[in-house]
This record gives sequence, structure tokens and C-alpha cells, in this order.
Amino acid sequence: MHSTFFCLRTPLLALIMGVVFTLLPSSVQATVRIKDIATFAGARSNQLVGYGLVVGLSGTGDRRGAEFTIQSMSNMLERMGVRVDRTKLRVRNVAAVMVTTQMPVSSKAGSSLDVSVSSVGDSTSLLGGVLLMTPMRGVDGEIYALAQGPLIIGGFSAGGEAAQAQKNITTVGLIPNGATVERSVPFAFNQQENVVLHLQTNDFSTALQVVDRINQNFGSPLARAMDISTIEVDVPDLYQGNLVPFVAALENLPVIPDDRARVVVDEKTGTVVVGQNVRLSKVAVAHGNLHIVVSEQPEVVQPMPFSLGETAVVPRTELGIREEDRRLTLLEGATLQDLINGLNAIGATPRDLISILRTLKAAGALHADVEVI
Repeated sequence: MHSTFFCLRTPLLALIMGVVFTLLPSSVQATVRIKDIATFAGARSNQLVGYGLVVGLSGTGDRRGAEFTIQSMSNMLERMGVRVDRTKLRVRNVAAVMVTTQMPVSSKAGSSLDVSVSSVGDSTSLLGGVLLMTPMRGVDGEIYALAQGPLIIGGFSAGGEAAQAQKNITTVGLIPNGATVERSVPFAFNQQENVVLHLQTNDFSTALQVVDRINQNFGSPLARAMDISTIEVDVPDLYQGNLVPFVAALENLPVIPDDRARVVVDEKTGTVVVGQNVRLSKVAVAHGNLHIVVSEQPEVVQPMPFSLGETAVVPRTELGIREEDRRLTLLEGATLQDLINGLNAIGATPRDLISILRTLKAAGALHADVEVI
């Protein structure tokens, strides 16, 4: 079994989705590849980060208050043999930035990486800037790449004293192939005697299904589940020292992932997402709203001619009370179809659905996890 989700935005849409669900055979189940629900241990990216300077800006750099930018400029110039007075430095054409990238484990020395550049000061735009050589460090503090080059900005900013126009974000840029890998992360991929899969879904049924699918495909008990989301697979002798064909065969095996029955509620937008595995016990539901409208309509009263009376404002209150007449409806849902039809039978709106589903869960009649986001 697997969880198919439908968004109930309006009762009409819910009814349409219920009809579509009726037309589909109950045995239709979507299969996915193992590569779509799992990752292989070791075949991961490593985060690199660096601090650098972007120069060549047209007066849109950091202001005088950015002391770290002035300090960085002074230190860089001194390393180049230029002595400067920090008190006289102007950095309107310079911006301090953080440079980030992801280095795949397969990256070797000399390969290129795309880098993102983000302002950390009060620069208004990085348009036209050039990043100076910036060391990119890993979590261990070692330098793995060097970044440098002109920035690409996906927007613009222009304005004067009384008006300003801006499109997209101008303080974040990209440098395609802007970093050069200086050294790779040590990882002997082909020397592994087994590979480890990490499932994105924590589910025992899915883990067991993946194990059975792998063992059935290779005709040998190579795979075993270590826990709810970790599967270890031995490498056959045929693929020792040549894991790429073996991993390619593994990741393309089809499976049908399973998951817990779940109802997801977004109270900000009134969206309710109900999984196919949601089940209902027999329960009666009555849902109605009480509307009370109080309106004040003051009335001006004029005195009779030649009388000693004065013009006065008399308060008048109109009170209206309307209570919706919703009949008690019996819901005995074994499937998503019954749940949708039952909620539509009492004319539930998306906001009503949220209240009804949470009340059903509290009553113990809704057999699913209710998650509010």
C-alpha cells in the first residue's frame, strides 16, 4: 500500500477528486525507483563556505559603518605590499560577502563548481561586482576549493531621493563554475565490500519491501535491513572493484513505498490533504455555525417647528441571529472515497474540514496521524 494525497480546497473540488478516485481501480499503485526514495552512503555532497570581497561596485557597496569590510580591505592590501590608513578607506565600491557551494564526493582536483555569493554588510546591490580569490573551507577547516570571478545578478535596483525600483534580490549572486577544486574528499568508492542505503521514509514495510526486491532481482540474499530506514547490501564478487554498474542496477529497481496514514492540515490557507490509507470508524457528525450580526445605525431626530427641543442622535441597534440547520450525518468510512462523500454530504468547507477532522481524531474515529502546519 502507498499514500496518495489529494488537496481539498473546496467541497466541489473534493467531490470531483472523489469521483476521479472512484473511476480508478483500487489495485492501481504507483511504483517508484529506489533512487527516488533512498540515498547511498558516501555518495553525498560536502558543504563549503568562505568569506571574501566583491569589488567593482558602482557605489552600492558597504557603507562607512561596515568595519569588517574596511578591515578586510586593509588586510588584503597589506598582503599585497600596499600600506594604507584605515581611517581614510572608503568602501562604497566594495562589499563583504559569504561564498557557499556544494562539492560532490566525486569532485577531483581541477574540477569546477558553481558558487553562490551573498552580501553580509549593508550593500544595496552586487550588480557588476567581481569576487576576489576566496578560500572555500569544509567543516574540518581545511581548504578544498578557491572561488573567484564576475557575478551574475538576477535583478536590478535603481532609484533616487524620492523613489526607488527593484526587481528580485540584488544582494545575492551566482558565479557559474566560479570555484576550482584544489583537493578532493578521500573516499575509495570502488573498494567497498557493501553499500548502505538510507531510506527517506521511516517505515518497516518499505524497508522490508526494498530488501525483498533486491534479493529477488539478484537471486541471492545480498540485502538486509539494519533498522527502519537503513539497508545494507553486500557487493557480489562479479562487481568487486567495479561498483558503478551494481549501484546503477540497484537504484533503478521499482518498489511501492508505504507510509503511515496521515492527514495534513494547513490552517493558514485552509488546505486539507488526506492520505488514501486514512480509515474511519462508524461515527455520526453534525456540524453547524451560529451567526450573530450586530449593527449600529444611529438616527437623527429633529424637534417640531417652533418647539424648544434640540436636535439629537438616537442610537438604534439591529440584531440578527442565524443558525445553520445541519442534520446529523452518519459516516462509516473505510476508504478515502467514503470520507470525502461523507464530508461533502454535510456541506463542509475547507475551514469546516479542519475542525471536523481534528474532532474525529479526538473522538478516536479517525485512524490516521493529524499534522497541523
